[in-house]
Amino acid sequence: MKHRYGIPAFIVCIILFIQLPSTYAYGESSPQDTHEILQKSLSIVEIDHEIERIGERQKQLDEQRQALSLQLQEQEEQIHIQQDRAGAVVRSYYTGERDSLLMTVLGARSFKDLFILFDYYQIIMGRDQAVLDKYQDRYRSLQQTSSQISQTRSELSELKINLQHQRERVLVLQKEVDGKVAASGDAAVMQKLMDELTSYWENIGIYEVKRYFKALAAAMQNLPQFIQEQNGGISTTGKTYTIRIGQDELNTFLRSQNPIFEDFAFEFEKDRITASGQRDQLQLSIEGHYTVENEPQNSIRFHVDKLVFNQLELPDTTRHMLEREFDLGFYPQKILSFVKATEVSTSEGILEVKLAISF
Repeated sequence: MKHRYGIPAFIVCIILFIQLPSTYAYGESSPQDTHEILQKSLSIVEIDHEIERIGERQKQLDEQRQALSLQLQEQEEQIHIQQDRAGAVVRSYYTGERDSLLMTVLGARSFKDLFILFDYYQIIMGRDQAVLDKYQDRYRSLQQTSSQISQTRSELSELKINLQHQRERVLVLQKEVDGKVAASGDAAVMQKLMDELTSYWENIGIYEVKRYFKALAAAMQNLPQFIQEQNGGISTTGKTYTIRIGQDELNTFLRSQNPIFEDFAFEFEKDRITASGQRDQLQLSIEGHYTVENEPQNSIRFHVDKLVFNQLELPDTTRHMLEREFDLGFYPQKILSFVKATEVSTSEGILEVKLAISF
């Protein structure tokens, strides 16, 4: 019941301010201006969340960097000890001490003495090798830790730049919103509308959007099996395989996976994929495209180019957050283990993936 609080007020405000007739009194906010204010205020909320995420990631990375620095200091102390030991071993070989030991073994006067001396010789040589191996292991570990620190510092530097960029975006948007609210003719009503939108988005909207993305991600895990079961879903020409998925087939598949997609549909257009639907008072529209990715593994990765919630476009920070949190791609090697995707394209009603044999 908590999540339903404030919905009626939000809907009334949207109807009043977005669906107003085109004629309005001087000094009053037009539907277009109101829509722009709402969209920018929602962007401010979402970019603020991105700033929080960046801050949290910075904190984690800084703690990781400090832990790695302590680890590096300990490893440097240990490697000095191992370095001295390894140096002593190397010097013994260089000065011929091990050769003298070998000559002693070879100079044994009886087989019994020979076996005893040879056992000692093997023990000493084994310990020498253990000392050298341990030094090498310490050295590799030292290099790895040093590399991790450099990578962490680099990521922290990138995050710092991104954080500054997002803060600048918020300041610009906030200035624009403040100006438009002041010029709207009724700043109090406009502020109430923005507050209602923020409350609705943070208590209901974002969870509903994530629910769709979560359902899509779960369904995509079963897409390879669905393709295998379709007659004509996979064709071959020489060493090239082609997967073709029709938008109607995909929508049927999605609805078989989760009833949430009963009012949600994908459309394939040239170089573009759209997915949209409406349930109760929630409208969601996703626009994106697929690309072939080879890291960390060969896959067909979905990228969200545009995300619209109740006619309000969400900022890139929200799109990227959803992409990171939910995997909407699929993996051709789950269909045929000996192939990899080389090309993906969309045309009217059809998604096509080219595959090549890969050993």
